[in-house]
Amino acid sequence: MKLTVWTYEGPPHVGAMRVATAMKGLHYVLHAPQGDTYADLLFTMIERRNHRPPVSYTTFQARDLGSDTANLFKTACRDAYDRFKPEAIIVGASCTAELIQDDPGGMAETMDLPVPVIPLELPSYQRKENFGADETFFQIVRALAFKVERTARVTCNLIGPTALGFRHRDDVTEITGLLSDMGVDVNVVAPLDATPGDIARLGAAHFNVLMYPETGETACRWMERELGLPFTKTVPIGVGATRDFVAEVAALAGVAARIDDTRLRLPWYSASVDSTYLTGKRVYLFGDGTHVAAAARIARDEMGFEVVGLGCYNREQARLVRGVAKEFGLTALITDDYLEVEEAIAELAPEMILGTQMERHIAKRLGIPCAVISAPVHVQDFPARYSPQMGLEGANVIFDTWVHPLVMGLEEHLLHMFRDDFEFHDDAGASHHGGAAMARPEQAAANETAAPQRPGEPGGEVIWLDAAERELRKVPFFVRGKARRNTEAFAAERGQREISVETLYEAKAHYAR
Repeated sequence: MKLTVWTYEGPPHVGAMRVATAMKGLHYVLHAPQGDTYADLLFTMIERRNHRPPVSYTTFQARDLGSDTANLFKTACRDAYDRFKPEAIIVGASCTAELIQDDPGGMAETMDLPVPVIPLELPSYQRKENFGADETFFQIVRALAFKVERTARVTCNLIGPTALGFRHRDDVTEITGLLSDMGVDVNVVAPLDATPGDIARLGAAHFNVLMYPETGETACRWMERELGLPFTKTVPIGVGATRDFVAEVAALAGVAARIDDTRLRLPWYSASVDSTYLTGKRVYLFGDGTHVAAAARIARDEMGFEVVGLGCYNREQARLVRGVAKEFGLTALITDDYLEVEEAIAELAPEMILGTQMERHIAKRLGIPCAVISAPVHVQDFPARYSPQMGLEGANVIFDTWVHPLVMGLEEHLLHMFRDDFEFHDDAGASHHGGAAMARPEQAAANETAAPQRPGEPGGEVIWLDAAERELRKVPFFVRGKARRNTEAFAAERGQREISVETLYEAKAHYAR
């Protein structure tokens, strides 16, 4: 563990919270000090959930360390059961509480609660959030799932979607529709919206659909061994992957491969004349291994981009990403240090970044268009509208998400290219005014009443040199006026009559403090 300003993943207990929050009828008792309750905000503020996570904290304080923190945990565990009446309880410790070695699992087992109590052993100082989610779900499945009679119709389980996942809820809807078109019903979706009773019914399905390997693969491998449930290996993100997924499901279910691609737009858009300028765009990819591997193939095979670099932050998927990088003739960057990622991007100078919320910040600093393809994400990537990443509609969403930043970049480029054109220069009026610039009444009045001022006085007249005027035109139009006013005030306060490029940047540095 190390201190950092930004982090791609939280500690493992945040992964456990993602599973607990996704499920129903499950409660998480977390042995943690005051302050670790910050994690609630991840779900209520960022994911915009209308209820807080089903988590009870012991919230011990510094003064409690000299007494019996074990009793604090037992009290919290008993109170959680009495208040919430869950069907099952998971117990664990945060990274801070792990240091005092109270053994929450062992203590909970001695309490004889009337519901299953599942202990979590999550090494906070060696592993991180995705591992925590994967391990938590595995422990729940191992404790509650067992062999049962198969359903009469061909059914499957959708495995891996959690709370705080990138478009997980919409992906479930999309994949459920794909399976329905093939005559395959969904038995259980887990962990998302599943109850402990649903977990017990997992064995009734004929196979598992592994949607997110980073949070569900360990459980799928256990169910394959213990319950005889094979699972899919293809993640259906992108047109090609979706078709491969449908073929794989058809083979597992013994049904015909059917796919209704009438609503698919990505292939036509990608081949249209409006998108030909995208061909060969140099892109850099970074995120979790699942989404990076899928995005790399979409970028090359379906969008015509050139992938110049890629990597992932979750080391559990390093082998997958290294394999994809080798296929592309690249060396994968496996790191959870965003500064290393920024350095790699700056060196490669791509024309677009496909990454996480972290890369969005990096792209803003470097002035490169960016689209988000993976968690961690912020509130704007939990839209109210239907916006999956998987399946056919997911392919349409991906096209829009990736192309729009480049289109806006093209528009800005064209504005710069034609800035001196007679129709587009800064003093030209709007076209519906016949090209004649019209001053606003309040501005005209201000011009008429403004008192003359001597050069060198604050607010007085200053002269812009041609080079400085040209440099000012590079500033986006919506802040250019403020930049001009600030620079003139800066020069006047210092008694400067002429504004050079150096003055412009000195003023910028002054007001940025």
